[in-house]
Amino acid sequence: QVQLVDSGGGLVQPGGSLRLSCAASGSIFSINDMGWYRQAPGKERELVARITSDGNTNYADSVKGRFTISRDIAKRTVYLQMNTLKPEDTAVYYCKADITYRDTHSFQRQRRDYWGQGTRVTVSS
Repeated sequence: QVQLVDSGGGLVQPGGSLRLSCAASGSIFSINDMGWYRQAPGKERELVARITSDGNTNYADSVKGRFTISRDIAKRTVYLQMNTLKPEDTAVYYCKADITYRDTHSFQRQRRDYWGQGTRVTVSS
């Protein structure tokens, strides 16, 4: 019914940059908050950055000044520009979106969080 597909991860040297993308598709009425989370090996998943439908943003302290979240409402896409990457940024990054959609079985309006499949970011020399 609804899919989130995130991409853009890879291997980068410390100090380098990457741009992650996450596109939503399906029977969508509206997308509310969108965000990026990450999970490093042996650690819990944590919020990296979030953007509201009004464009308000908030960031984890560890990425403030280095990462920028943005969204293209028409393309139903959220981006995460990551600069000055550090080894401790290594993790699998997941996008999450609060989506109002049409249930294809009941045809009723529903709302829930959806997650992307994750994209791996490795920062290493």
